[in-house]
Amino acid sequence: MDTPGQAPMAAPLLLWVVLLRWASGGGFTRAGRTWQHCTDLRPLDVLSEAVPPGALARGMRVLQVQGLRGLQLSASRPRALAFPASRLFIHCDRFPEEFSIIVTLRALRRPAKRNEYIFTLMVEESPGVLVGMRYAPDKLHFMFWSQERAGGWQSRVTFPNVSLSDSRWHTLVLAVSGQSFSLTVDCSVPKDVVVETPFPASLSVRRASFYLGNRRRRKGVFTGLLRQLVLLPGADATPRMCHGLNFKVATLSVPSVLQDVPTKAVSNEVLKYPYETDMKVTLGARPRCSKQEKAQFWFNASRRGLYLCNGSTWLSMLEVQPRLDYVEEHQKLVTNSETMGVEVFSIPRLGLFAATANRLTPPGSAIYRWTDGKFVHYQNIPTHQAQSWKYFTIGKKIFLAVANFEQNERGQEFSVIFKWSRRKAKFLAYQRISTHSARDWEAFVIQGEAFLAVVNHREGNNHNIDSVIYRWNPRTGLFETNQTIPTSGAYDWEFFTIGPYSFLAVANTFNGTSTRIYSHIYIWLRGSFQLFQSILTFGAADWEVFHIGDRVFLAVANSHSYDSGMPAPSNFYAINSSIYELNVTAQMFVKFQDLLTYSALDWEFFSVGDDSFLVVANSFDGFTFSVNSIIYRWQGYEGFVAAHQLPTVGCRDWEAFHTAEGSFLLYSSAREPLSKPFSCHLRATATVLPISLSGLVLLQQVQSCWCAPGPALLHAWG
Repeated sequence: MDTPGQAPMAAPLLLWVVLLRWASGGGFTRAGRTWQHCTDLRPLDVLSEAVPPGALARGMRVLQVQGLRGLQLSASRPRALAFPASRLFIHCDRFPEEFSIIVTLRALRRPAKRNEYIFTLMVEESPGVLVGMRYAPDKLHFMFWSQERAGGWQSRVTFPNVSLSDSRWHTLVLAVSGQSFSLTVDCSVPKDVVVETPFPASLSVRRASFYLGNRRRRKGVFTGLLRQLVLLPGADATPRMCHGLNFKVATLSVPSVLQDVPTKAVSNEVLKYPYETDMKVTLGARPRCSKQEKAQFWFNASRRGLYLCNGSTWLSMLEVQPRLDYVEEHQKLVTNSETMGVEVFSIPRLGLFAATANRLTPPGSAIYRWTDGKFVHYQNIPTHQAQSWKYFTIGKKIFLAVANFEQNERGQEFSVIFKWSRRKAKFLAYQRISTHSARDWEAFVIQGEAFLAVVNHREGNNHNIDSVIYRWNPRTGLFETNQTIPTSGAYDWEFFTIGPYSFLAVANTFNGTSTRIYSHIYIWLRGSFQLFQSILTFGAADWEVFHIGDRVFLAVANSHSYDSGMPAPSNFYAINSSIYELNVTAQMFVKFQDLLTYSALDWEFFSVGDDSFLVVANSFDGFTFSVNSIIYRWQGYEGFVAAHQLPTVGCRDWEAFHTAEGSFLLYSSAREPLSKPFSCHLRATATVLPISLSGLVLLQQVQSCWCAPGPALLHAWG
């Protein structure tokens, strides 16, 4: 058997390893010279030098925003925020020839023409800046004093399209070597600039001082928060900073006053450093959470929980943790016809909705609204053997795309994007896109641009066709073809990101003769998706990506093992579905665990309290559609372990969602014409809270899809 995962790796990921090995070899050298005689090449914490031991300098305050502490600098006393450069350069008075500067800051939104200084290095009684960094709302400037000609002059290196003034934390790494200047923001793709004037090989810092957030005057003083300012001589700090997942707050060295646990004074119980934060706590019923309430707290007395508003939703900070206890039926929801899939989504100020992809035309598919703890019919939408829905937004626009499997009454094959009309309070047809037996849509954003990818299952009897990725054109307000990717009877797209990288996985199901084929993972590089890794699958119907802590997993639902050129197995449908984990060292997904499934069509990951779960949609075991679907609980070292069995009939899809009434799962069935909801109950340390599992009865066509091998199977893949 072929070993999955043999595709070549992407160049930027391999570059991480090269840089790590290069950096560990001693850093930059140039013309046989090093700077080691000036320092021991350790990180030089500029910010810590400016903070006196045991206290803060005048003009400094410690504030906490978005969970991190930073220094706020006063504009009234710029000279108080300074210290002699000799405190850092203890062996000589020259600035390093090659170095990195690491900055973590939170910049406020400022007027378009406002420039603010992050730091400067200036000689006493001289207005010139030896070394400095300043930013505008959309660019960053690095300044240095060049002395290659008599008298010297100020040089400036500008990095355009650097957006820092968004009131969020960002980490910058500036690497300097001769004529080359490289800026990395939040460990994204570096911005490289090569200039004519190199950084000086011997820049004297005699009688010079560092100034934090200013250039020795009040104009241009930094108004945000500064958390980290480090000079690393002789090395590119990017590999040292970009090794985790939380890139925006990567830390090389921060002052003790800004670390997570403030030091307490010996003499009393007060904090050693002045520490301030704007904290407001609301009691009573669930309040609104918007930009105006951002950083405010709400205490829920009934659940004994403390929540923080992040500007849109309440995040749990402290609460009694529930645990999944048992499951029971919650609601029976009659649908227009058998349902192939379901999409749960929220519309601002209107609440929760569910769209069902129904087989029959008419009456088409339907949208339901969550009302008084249950779904109530809201709108019918004409579709043609709909397979799935995808909800997404672009700015303030709200869209819902349906994947139609069959032709319309005129013999035309289109999938349709619907747009929410605020005036009519319903979805209206917006754009038709030509598709071929479409199975699934996936919406995603890369570098601020919106994309929509469709899975084309087959064209006639040909399953080996192109699926298409569309890019949103803001000028025309329409999606336009951006890229085609060859697929084989594909069923599903799954988009995900890891750090600054974007990935798209396709579930290839059937190539015309076999379900034993490779599914592929693509990575976004240089404006298009390129092959990253191939994994052997067996009638793959779904990919599900999820995170547990810092670990990244990818689960595939294998539906059927069939190959016209090989002996038939004893059971086509009892087959392992697999969970893969990202191996950062190998830079690929490797198999983590196999789970026995029965014609699995979907995975859904969800959490209850601190527990993580996977639920599988088992549809057919080779004899009957009445097959239990299984909820697996994450058990750490043991992986996922079966925790609950749910009686389902031809289960096709699972959706997890949360409401004010609790947490829910919605399942769709392939055999029954109505929903079969379940109610799940939670066990807590002090209270018992209900969590409900709802179910739909969906998808008549899957009955023929998974019945038997041979001609019935071929009809199914069609």
